[in-house]
Amino acid sequence: MRIIYTHNIIHYYLSLLNPFVLVLLSLLCSPSLSAANSAHNTFLHCLVNHSSDLSHPITSSIFTPNNALFSSVLQSYIRNLRFNTTTTRKPFLIITASHVSHVQSTIVCAQKHNKLMKIRSGGHDYEGVSYVAEEPFFLLDMFNLRAIEIDIETETAWVQAGATLGEIYHSIAQKSKIHAFPAGTCPTVGAGGHISGGGYGSLMRKYGLSIDHVIDAQIVDAQGRVLDRESMGEDLFWAIRGGGGASFCVILAFKLKLVRVPEKVTVFQVERTLEQNATDIVYDWQHFAPYTDSNLFIRVVLDVVNGTQKGRKTVRASFTSLFLGDSKSLVSLMSEAFPQMGLRQQDCIETTWIESVLFWTDIKISTPVEILLDRMPQSLHSLKRKSDYIKVPIPKEGLEGLWKLMIEFEDTILYGHPYGGRMDEIPSFETAFPHRKGNLWKLQYQANWNKEGKDVADYYIDLTRKLHKYMTPFVSKNPREAFFNYKDLDLGINHNGENSYVEGRVYGYEYFMDNFNRLVQIKNKVDPSNFFRNEQSIPTLPYEMILFNDAYSKLFIDL
Repeated sequence: MRIIYTHNIIHYYLSLLNPFVLVLLSLLCSPSLSAANSAHNTFLHCLVNHSSDLSHPITSSIFTPNNALFSSVLQSYIRNLRFNTTTTRKPFLIITASHVSHVQSTIVCAQKHNKLMKIRSGGHDYEGVSYVAEEPFFLLDMFNLRAIEIDIETETAWVQAGATLGEIYHSIAQKSKIHAFPAGTCPTVGAGGHISGGGYGSLMRKYGLSIDHVIDAQIVDAQGRVLDRESMGEDLFWAIRGGGGASFCVILAFKLKLVRVPEKVTVFQVERTLEQNATDIVYDWQHFAPYTDSNLFIRVVLDVVNGTQKGRKTVRASFTSLFLGDSKSLVSLMSEAFPQMGLRQQDCIETTWIESVLFWTDIKISTPVEILLDRMPQSLHSLKRKSDYIKVPIPKEGLEGLWKLMIEFEDTILYGHPYGGRMDEIPSFETAFPHRKGNLWKLQYQANWNKEGKDVADYYIDLTRKLHKYMTPFVSKNPREAFFNYKDLDLGINHNGENSYVEGRVYGYEYFMDNFNRLVQIKNKVDPSNFFRNEQSIPTLPYEMILFNDAYSKLFIDL
């Protein structure tokens, strides 16, 4: 595949300074690597010596803490400032792979020397699992592997794991005005983690999830082999579509099937406060948004703002929409089926699909679309996220209790994403992502803050936990479902020891439900030594328990 996005400036300057010589000297001659870190030193020797592709030396991709650019490389893709502190454990090594051979060498040497590897493609992991650990680890950073190749004739695209969604959307738009890809609304998210975890966006009700349009993949497995769909087999291909790639392999690239969109789409954003009947409108939204025309997606965002009376707070409901059609048809549909919204023609904007991406990112649609190539988010802060699934409309009394709690807390935000449409048509076992038919909408809890300190972080994290606890009667049960891409360590942490399966099934059933057992069996097959592991990875299962896995798991749920 051709590289259409250049390496970042860090690697440009390194190339001017003869990186092979400088990095080799840094790795092999540094006093700090002499005695105390001899194990790391041996690992580094392995990396340098194992790389078989002399035209792509790995040395220019290796950063140790002694390198002046180490901190810049590490911090450049940290998207949660909660994990960018002086007390946060840092990797002992960063490998910014720029060639497939770098990934292969990294896996082979890490296995040989028993090193914990974290894999980062975009850094949007809410819990920092892709770049933080409690024990010594190194980071395999994929941001340089960002090739994108669009083939409009076949309506497909090959996308490397380090590409961002914004780069993917921009590349599609350069080739066609009537093609798109159903993925997230945040353009700086990395493709590898987003897609493999079941990424979604405003095209979800029309076309389903990102994984529903993955038709091939390239990976490096635990043995260092480069595999595609045919050579990896259908089981592993199933697992990396919704089960996350980091439990099984390193994702190199996905082959995507593009979808069709009209040349003109319609967007709107309408806000209503409690004084403007927001309670009734949100209640009715639950009965409308999951059932309406699949061409229509309406998200609701709930936050706390100043009320009309001085000194009083209120809840605001912001409804943001994408409609795959013209504004006249949208207003007609809304007037007939959801008049409570009070949508007017002047609320609507007709635009192109690529400009709708800007609208959903709170960027003026008149802005040049090249802004989607910017890899830095518009803002960074510390954050905590949690998730839930709603299967029965929340009664008005439940909403009113929620408003009361939100006003008390002030600094929390809730996002509601309607399901239905295509999501109802795809079986829960089609991919590893199980949350399909039967869900009305998905709920995300948010807390963001900019002050430093553990006490501050604990305060905001606790706000999300309190809201999550309040919502218990109104959300899914047995298990209480959660979205894997909204990583939440409150659900459980795997220490990857002898109790790995027992720990893993706790969060595993919430993320994957009945698909969890199959994911475990695939994990046992492709990575029995549990090399690919993190705090919420798919666990291995002792061989003697595999035959009894289903019965054992059902017993656990009943208990």
